[in-house]
Amino acid sequence: MLTKKYLFPFVLFIILLVNNTLFSQNTRLSDNSNIGWFSVNSTFKLTTKVGFTTEYHWRRVELVSRPQAGLWRSSINYQIHPKVQFRIGYALIENFPYGVYPLNGFGKQFTEHRMFQALVLTDKISRLEMSHRFMLEQRWIGRYSNASLSKEDSYVYGHRWRYMLRIQLPLFKQSMEDNTVYLAAFNEAMIGFGKNVNENIFDQNRLAFLLGYRFDSRIRIEAGYLNHIFQLAREIDGRNVFQHNNGLMFNLLLSFDWSKKQ
Repeated sequence: MLTKKYLFPFVLFIILLVNNTLFSQNTRLSDNSNIGWFSVNSTFKLTTKVGFTTEYHWRRVELVSRPQAGLWRSSINYQIHPKVQFRIGYALIENFPYGVYPLNGFGKQFTEHRMFQALVLTDKISRLEMSHRFMLEQRWIGRYSNASLSKEDSYVYGHRWRYMLRIQLPLFKQSMEDNTVYLAAFNEAMIGFGKNVNENIFDQNRLAFLLGYRFDSRIRIEAGYLNHIFQLAREIDGRNVFQHNNGLMFNLLLSFDWSKKQ
């Protein structure tokens, strides 16, 4: 049975799942797309305390045929405690027009720059591994002053708070070791705030169920289903707009421990 210590994370996870379902059933304007999200995540441990992470996310609409976004993110990581890690980093995102109601009101491609700070907590209950990621972002989002422009001429500054709960469970083995098949799931909620926030105080929610395989301590792959709900920052005809994106997620996760060479 779960102790009180671990009851809150599981209750919160269920709340996020219910929240995801409620938003998917709203009567506001909806825009539905089939998506394919593919990523490569590489972590490098330099010492017992210090490391860095690089990520590239290739996000597509109609599975792979049309672009949705390209995201590159990197961070410097500091291990405060065996179960607590702090990260600070930068991300560059290129967003493309897609769907019936594109993110940009003029239907144009736009760039976003981000700085972020994150705290990652990890724990284990028997075979079940879990992590909590709390992230604060400072965002500079490209904006066009008129439709005739071919490039953004200003950036809007905003803030966003993110929380992700991820759980994973090895199958057929008692722990995550080499040549292990595992199940994973995560739910992440994002909240916008600050003076420039518009309609999307609730910004988006991501829910995924994945099947993974760990080859060894350096290489893992994951694939599965992703449900993505996104609220546009603007209204259309006085109504809020929600994107409902469903499709495939595929992750390649690489981890290199260079501290052992010292």
